[in-house]
Amino acid sequence: MAEVEDFRDAVAGVLDGLWPAAVDVATADVAKVAEAAVQQGWFQLGPEGAADYLVAAVRTLGRRACPLPLADAYVASRLLPDRAGAIGAGEIRPAVVLDTGPLIVDDAGTSSHVLVVDTHTGAVSLREIDVAEPLEGLARPAWRRLAPGAVVAERTVEPAAVAEAVAVLRLCVAARAVAAAGRAHELAVEHAKVRRQFGRVIGAFGAVQQRVAAGQIDLSASEALVDEAVGALLAGRDDAPLAAALAARHARTAAQRVLAGAQHTLGAVGFFEEHDAAWLFRRVHTDLTHLGGGLDDRRDDGVAARLLAGEALPHFHLGTRAEAFRDEVRALLARHRTGDGYDVEALRQEMDDQALLALNWPPEHGGRAAAVEEQVVLHEEMKYAGGPVDRAMSATMLIGHSLLRHGTPEQKAQFLPLLHAGQLAFCLGYSEPEAGSDLASLRTRAVRDGDGWVIDGQKLWTTRGQTASHVWLAVRTDPDATPRHAGITIFLVPMDTPGITVQQHVALSGEISCTVFYDGVRVPDSARVGEVHGGWKVVTDALTAERVVMGGVAATLRRHFDETLALLRARVADGGTVDALDRDRIAWVAARLQAARALVLRATRSMDGGGSGGGDARIAGPMAAVLSGDLAEELGRTCLDVLGPEAALAGRYDAAIRVAPMYVIGGGTNDIQRGIIARGLGLPRE
Repeated sequence: MAEVEDFRDAVAGVLDGLWPAAVDVATADVAKVAEAAVQQGWFQLGPEGAADYLVAAVRTLGRRACPLPLADAYVASRLLPDRAGAIGAGEIRPAVVLDTGPLIVDDAGTSSHVLVVDTHTGAVSLREIDVAEPLEGLARPAWRRLAPGAVVAERTVEPAAVAEAVAVLRLCVAARAVAAAGRAHELAVEHAKVRRQFGRVIGAFGAVQQRVAAGQIDLSASEALVDEAVGALLAGRDDAPLAAALAARHARTAAQRVLAGAQHTLGAVGFFEEHDAAWLFRRVHTDLTHLGGGLDDRRDDGVAARLLAGEALPHFHLGTRAEAFRDEVRALLARHRTGDGYDVEALRQEMDDQALLALNWPPEHGGRAAAVEEQVVLHEEMKYAGGPVDRAMSATMLIGHSLLRHGTPEQKAQFLPLLHAGQLAFCLGYSEPEAGSDLASLRTRAVRDGDGWVIDGQKLWTTRGQTASHVWLAVRTDPDATPRHAGITIFLVPMDTPGITVQQHVALSGEISCTVFYDGVRVPDSARVGEVHGGWKVVTDALTAERVVMGGVAATLRRHFDETLALLRARVADGGTVDALDRDRIAWVAARLQAARALVLRATRSMDGGGSGGGDARIAGPMAAVLSGDLAEELGRTCLDVLGPEAALAGRYDAAIRVAPMYVIGGGTNDIQRGIIARGLGLPRE
């Protein structure tokens, strides 16, 4: 990775002297850029299969709105290895055209040859260019219409080579468009920090913060999908073409949204050609025409076509140890499967025996050493299986780790064995009438009374409160604390304590949630978890673990998506069809689902500082949460639309769309999470 970053920096250093910024599209000498590329070896990446170096260079070019056709040279040298030397030396500068469409290329005016690839037969023909006519329009540098001349080389290649060529071209166009949109986004964020209107910097306005955060999520998601596709290409995985197609489909919509948000934030400043944004606008939309034309899902090797033909979403390989653990978990589930469900008690017992509910706990508490990737695997597999031990999984993740860090020896002795065994029925006492996402404003009070406390107040939306044995309760112990979160304390209270009254409500999802009233509830100080007034740290530790839980949310959505695909495949097998609109919707939600999985993985790895945070580790969790919540609603609507009226009948799809709003509301609404993201990018509080 460090070597690739060094190469990227070297490419940027060369461009600094030749094409410093997007605005230089109008004046830069493209021939000198191409000459420098030859001297620096940028056209020699193909024979080495260095897709990671290629994409790093393309991203750097995209930020400057420079369409130097590096991907074309890469593909040509792999399809015609006997010409790789001439391509690397710049003697042959190819532009690649797929199939028999018009020979219109986006080559910055540098190509000497055109390589026509018949993706159906594998026929490859390299021809000289007799005439190249510049075409006026959106693109800068202008597109060119080519008139081919003499044939220089011909051959027929294997389908796998064609698939790789299409994947590389797709991926590089997507990477370039996303990089260009990302540069516009960066400029907009910086502008929002200094531009003043109505007496404040515009970055303090809620609308601007929401827009900037949405752009950051789309940008990070697209970058993650490109990275995943690069990894698949480097590993030579069979699913690399689908991974590239998913990255391209996501970029087709996301780059446009990121760019539009940046333009709106920049306002008139970005509308004139003195600003980079105007030239980045041209580059992004030029690239998107490629992703919306010859490289899009209307081809028979796009996202929807591959999925409907039986391919599965590419698997995220989390390392040898984690994947071996995945096999272990799947075997465990298989042992306890009974028809359409599971023998939950037997499953829970074996999980207790194997310490699967105590991953990464200390040995003295019966823990099992595990990396964060293994914790992700467990939640993914259990949720994909339908969540047979949901309550036990939630308990160990949301309060187990906090008890380990903040509990007294007596509390650990009482509760950790129950958590280990999956037998603690708990509920969360957080939300109140005036404290939902803004937990720091909670008002439920605990007042010292001798060697104990008296609690008065009300909690809302306490899921499973009617069956819980204990409530993990956040209360205010210092009403005058500054800042507000400084005066909060956590208690773990038995639900049968006198003074607790539970009122049940049926949610849209059909789940029971409760309003819980606390009237003069007396609890001993031994029920307190952590320091007095130190509850915010305890809460934060518990909420951090939700990043792993989010992996389960993505897995639940993937199961719904896979079941939808199975029904659509059966429809096609029976002679039915899936129309173009539905195919595109399937491709889009597939790309979004894959992006959500990628962001969840980034977020969980950032918990212990490991893995790649993509430069946004502080906001990785909120980004993953927002994308997963939005996707839950979008996927639910898509399933209903493409499957038709029967999907609205009682069953999995009916339940899925009814529960979807909770993914947007629970744990802090998406609006609040986007505000956190905006502040993480340096924008001021509203």
